[in-house]
Amino acid sequence: MKHHTIDIENVNIHYVEAGEFSDTNSPRQTIVFLHGFPEYWGTWHAQLDYFAKDYRVIAPDLPGYNLSDKPEEQSFYEVPKLIQFIAKFIQDVAPQEKIILVAHDWGGVIAWPIAAFFPQLIDRLVILNAAHPSTFTREMIHNAQQRQKSKYIHELIAPNGVEKLSDNNYQYLKDKIFIGMREGTLNETQRKAYEDAWAQPCAVNGMLQYYRAMPQLAPSEKVVAAGNGPIVAATQMKIPNIRITCPTLILWGEQDQAFVKENIDGVEKYVPDVRIKRFPDASHWLQHELPNEVNQEIDEFLKTTKSV
Repeated sequence: MKHHTIDIENVNIHYVEAGEFSDTNSPRQTIVFLHGFPEYWGTWHAQLDYFAKDYRVIAPDLPGYNLSDKPEEQSFYEVPKLIQFIAKFIQDVAPQEKIILVAHDWGGVIAWPIAAFFPQLIDRLVILNAAHPSTFTREMIHNAQQRQKSKYIHELIAPNGVEKLSDNNYQYLKDKIFIGMREGTLNETQRKAYEDAWAQPCAVNGMLQYYRAMPQLAPSEKVVAAGNGPIVAATQMKIPNIRITCPTLILWGEQDQAFVKENIDGVEKYVPDVRIKRFPDASHWLQHELPNEVNQEIDEFLKTTKSV
């Protein structure tokens, strides 16, 4: 793995890269991996090791995370701006060809609309436990269980969010965020790497900026301080029309503590060229829990779909 930093619109983004050239010294197609909350580039370690044999692999720390810059303005983290920003990152690291985009959680929140609005950049799309924006909004409107699963966000955007997540060596993140992960999934080295990423200056605040700037958050019974997020009654939410034309693979752990599995139902309306693989016993942290199965599913998808 080579570590790099690239300046995108005066924001330095740290990323790792491997597998740039084949044995014949010819360039390979690029796979870009986008992590979610509260992760960093290393969440993809098993995928990077596996796919570097045949592809050029790149995994950035998203802005606000780990070794990347952490812009202070909350407006920077609004989804339309993140889409434009990550699209620029993709253009700069892989200017010659369309890339394969793989994303999890918040990375998927960004990846879905990039594939929709920047189709010239994306060859194929792979999503791990990141609800499509249209089906997620549908479930937020009609599914009380999804609204219940999303209530934790109100704790994250509360005025004491940074303190809550940072106290007792990030115990909240360990207990609440990784609670659904299978026992023994992360070894001590991996756990320490997460703690080190969270301990980077301003990283916890940077991670929370995504939630403070997110659109259409359902209200909580508890009073939330004004200005902590665009809280919208479910009946007032609008379903976005995010349509994907490239071949897409969705890998879904059904024991997800953040998303109901119904988020996958009817996704073909928005993503007609889609394959769906469900893992009934896996959680939100699919790439950690079942790295071999995830790698095999992605590999098979890439080998059996044509570039667009």
